[in-house]
This record gives sequence, C-alpha cells and structure tokens, in this order.
Amino acid sequence: MLISFALCLLGFVLVGAASAWKSRGTKQDYYLASASVKPWLVGLSAVATNNSGYMFIGVIGYTYSQGLSAVWLMIGWISGDFLASLYVHKRLRNAAGNNGEVSYAGVLSNWHGQNFVGLQRLIGVISLLFLLTYAAAQLMAGGKALHVLLGWPLWSGAAMSALFVCIYCYSGGIRASIWTDAAQSIVMIVAMAVLLTAAVSSLGGIQPAIEQLHSVPGYMNWMPEDLLFPGVLGALLFVVGWLFAGLSVIGQPHVMVRFMTLNNNANMRQAKTWYYLWFTAFYCMATAVGLLAKILLSDTGNFDAELALPTMAQALLPGVWVGLILAGIFAATMSTADSLVLSCSAALTHDILPGNIERVSLLKLSSVIVTGLALALAVFNKQSVFGMVVMAWSGLASAFAPLLLMYCLGFRFSERLAIAAVLIGFSVALLWRALGWHNYVYEGFPGIVMGIVFLLAGNAIKHLSGEKLPEASGTSQ
Repeated sequence: MLISFALCLLGFVLVGAASAWKSRGTKQDYYLASASVKPWLVGLSAVATNNSGYMFIGVIGYTYSQGLSAVWLMIGWISGDFLASLYVHKRLRNAAGNNGEVSYAGVLSNWHGQNFVGLQRLIGVISLLFLLTYAAAQLMAGGKALHVLLGWPLWSGAAMSALFVCIYCYSGGIRASIWTDAAQSIVMIVAMAVLLTAAVSSLGGIQPAIEQLHSVPGYMNWMPEDLLFPGVLGALLFVVGWLFAGLSVIGQPHVMVRFMTLNNNANMRQAKTWYYLWFTAFYCMATAVGLLAKILLSDTGNFDAELALPTMAQALLPGVWVGLILAGIFAATMSTADSLVLSCSAALTHDILPGNIERVSLLKLSSVIVTGLALALAVFNKQSVFGMVVMAWSGLASAFAPLLLMYCLGFRFSERLAIAAVLIGFSVALLWRALGWHNYVYEGFPGIVMGIVFLLAGNAIKHLSGEKLPEASGTSQ
C-alpha cells in the first residue's frame, strides 16, 4: 500500500517540478501561465480542481447519509455548471485578455476598463477569507484519509498535503498546478472506478446490489423527508437549490482562472468537452460508491460518514489498490488546495495590498504563507469537509456570480452599486446558513437571486431618476 501511494505522490511531485522549465519568470506566467495552456489540460485541470477531496470525502459521506435523494446534488450541480458555462466562460476569457488582469477580482473590477479599486479590494478580501476555508477543508480531507488507512494523526495528512502544495506553488505557479491536476485527475477517476468495481463485485453484481439498497427503509426515496415545504413545492426548491450550487462555479476564482489560462478562446468548446465528460463520469461513480457504502459498512451511531470511502477501500481491496485509492484522495485534495492557495496569493498580492507586487520570489513566498494559514485552520477547525466546502462555495458564488452574470449579459454598473450587490448576495447567503435553512435549500440560491435582483433594481432606479446610464459594452462578448 505504502509503495503504490508513495510512487503516485512522487510522480505528482516530478510533474509539478518539471513545469519550472517552462516558467517565464513573470507575474502573468505565475498566475495565468501566460494564457498558453492547451484545451485538454484546461479541461482536466478544471475537473481535478472542482472535484476535490470534497468529492472523495464530502459527497460520498453525504450520499451515504442521505441515500438516493443525494443524486439531485449531482444532477443539479452538473446542469447548473453547464448552463452557466454557456454565458460566462468565453466572455470571462475575453475580458481577461482585454484588460490584462491576472486575478479573478481584477477582471471583475476592470471588466469595462473602469478600474474600480475599492471593488477589487473587497472581492480580494472575500476571496482570501473563503478560499482559505476551502483550502483548509481540502487539507482536512487528506488528513482523514491517512487517519483511516494508515492510523496517522489527523494533522499529519493535512501537513503532508500542505508540503506538496508548497512544492507545486514554488515550482511553477499555476502551470505546475495545471500539469499536476491533469495527472491527478487520471489517478482520481481510476481510483474511483476500481473501488466501484470492487464494491459491486462484493455484492454479487449490479442487480443484487440494487436489491439490497432497496431493502434499506427510505434509502432509495427520490426526495428527502425533511423538505422546507411538503409536496411539489418543497421538492422543486430542493432541486433548484442544487442547480444553483452548480451555477455557483462561476463565482469560484480557483476554478474559473483555469479557463482564463486557455491558449485561444476559439478552443473553449474543446476545453469544456473534456471538462464535462470527465466531470460527469467521475460524479456518477462517486455517487454510486456512496450509495453502496450503506450496504457494505456497518452504520453505527458514532461512525463518521466522511470516512466511508477510505473505510470501504480498506475492507474490499488488496494493499496495492488501497494505496491507489489513498493516492486518489490525496490527488483530489492537492489539486484543489494548490489552486486555492494560488488564488489566495493573487488576492493578497494583486488585489488587496496597495501597489501590485511583481517579483515572482515574493509571489511564491506569499503562496507558502497562505498554505501555512490554511494548514493551521485545518488542524484547529472542527467542521465537516462537506460543510466547510459548501459554505465557502455558496459565499463566493453569492458575492461574485450576480455581478459576473450581469456583466456577461452586457450591463454596466457604478462601483457603489457593484460593491453593494456583492455585500447583499454575500450577506443573504450567510444569514440563510445562520438560520439553518441551508438544510432545506442551498444558501447560494437566495444569495445569487438577491444579488441579481439588487443589481437590476439599482439600474432601474437610476433610469427612473433620469440619471444617464452608461451603454452596455460589447468588449466582453
């Protein structure tokens, strides 16, 4: 087990280190790979970054606990992601090329060349806070896997993940991250396929497995029992909520920056084809594994559902394959964690601090510091991986997705209105979670809707007051 695990990790390190040979030693190259990445690499990197330790640990644990109703998370997430991509990805890549910005916040704040410094710093601060939480969740996922499979303390796996993230970020910035993401995405999907095959085989085949799942009372219900409202309305809100969770991808700087690195906007369709085919296959297998875990693992009162996958691997597979599963989990955590760290570093050095930092050595140092902060948060935090990721995901989406969507539709806004919309969407999502309503409807749903409504209302009020509105620009089309 340790040998196969170590060999996979060594391979990832070598791939990441090799990217240093392509480095051009500039800020644009460190954060955007000089917009030179091929479409298949962009697609696989986005898959690995999006489908993180959250998928291996969080989603499988959630599916294990909730049953078949968790399938709506998969359907909604992929559908919402795809719908958003029809309007956003290509326009975002164009805007980044037009204004020469290297960060997600920079592109949003200079979409029409308006140079909204206050907006850029606000987006940078929100990004830094939530992406740090997100990164900590990834490191925690790695720690949980090592704890189950090797008996190591939880902090040790998180520390190992942090070490590899530092190596990637120091080697070649986002290029190292993208190259290792591609290798890690292959290991991730192979590991999930191996575990799914072993699980089905141990239950006697597909049909016997399905029959055993139906024997668990209520487990194969299409909808959860604790809906916000009974009947069709509650079911609709539940499904639409997860649709907005998928749409929320456009508010995730660490994922969207992948598409900003594409070598040519004409290749965007190829990049998205790689992304969605890989994404769908991986998510289907993860959901199936989560369901089968309910049959294969004893459901004791103190069992941590987020340990379902490593526990299954240990019970069903020989040592060499357990090592591959462990490598897959680590690949997932590291591919997302290094992306998050780079986005945090960009937020700190380019968006928040007065005066942009151009020296690559300082950019690398900031990445190491951010990794240390994420590790500290992972060690001392007590929340679940699933809860931390969804909270960060919804907070970022509610703050940024409304503004980005409206920009892509051709709207212009004043800086004051844009800042207010960011704060409104962000606050609504946090309030929804604080009230506990996120257990019924994903909090990004009301957050994004309120942000869009606020922007449209603000524009309408200006129009009615007679204030001349700037014409919509076509530069981002």
